[in-house]
Amino acid sequence: MTLFERIIARQIPADILYEDESVVAIRDINPQAPVHLLVVPKRPIPRIGEALPEDQAVLGHLLLKAGEVARSLGLDQTGFRLVINHGRDGGETVPHLHCHLLGGRPLGWPPG
Repeated sequence: MTLFERIIARQIPADILYEDESVVAIRDINPQAPVHLLVVPKRPIPRIGEALPEDQAVLGHLLLKAGEVARSLGLDQTGFRLVINHGRDGGETVPHLHCHLLGGRPLGWPPG
């Protein structure tokens, strides 16, 4: 069971900002920006490179909800970034696909 599955099952506490039947948005415990949330599908998909055609609806929902949460925090006024990591070199630390929502300060480019 991944860390996120344990959070979704309420076995581990988290600061949940949004939840519906498909996704949960939580504050990152090691924030890299003033606003750093993780938007996590409840159904585990190990990583984006392993997503299947049947995951299309949940992936679309994940991105739409990330945008909705960003708007609810006023980040649409100044800008925000969505990041999905894949593999060790991509920065993945939990093998359960999730989207980082970062904002609240200017974000440099290129990242990393």
